[in-house]
Amino acid sequence: MLDAARELFAEKGFDVPLDEIAGRAGVGPGTVYRHFPTKQALFQAVTEARVATMIASANEPSDDPGGALVAFLGRMAEEAAAKRDLSDAITVPSELRDSLHTALGGLLRRAQEVGAVRTDVTTRDLVALMKGMLQSMHEGANPAVLLEIVVSGLQSSRKP
Repeated sequence: MLDAARELFAEKGFDVPLDEIAGRAGVGPGTVYRHFPTKQALFQAVTEARVATMIASANEPSDDPGGALVAFLGRMAEEAAAKRDLSDAITVPSELRDSLHTALGGLLRRAQEVGAVRTDVTTRDLVALMKGMLQSMHEGANPAVLLEIVVSGLQSSRKP
């Protein structure tokens, strides 16, 4: 069941119908609901390990906070290009989403403290940028170009 959900969330994102997940797993929808009371719970279960690893990397100390932020955003873009579920992980309400937002906020704040990123950018702004970037990638946009635009827009005019 988890393998089927992992595959379908990666292919189609959070909007995949639960009946389709159950069908691919060879079980009825009731079986899925007995193990996972909501689709959010199932989604969190299949994305948690991968996103938790990303979040842990965001909290590692760095001598280059600006570079750490850019690297994290790049990793998000790479993951999202390969699997659609990361763009949903940043938007679907869950503890995982909140942890991801907190990690992005910490990276942003540290980069701002050293003057690598504009101080007028908030965590909410960065999350909105990433949501747009990740969604656009699923519509055929070039991830490298989008990431470059986001990163150059974040850069501070002040040199550290």
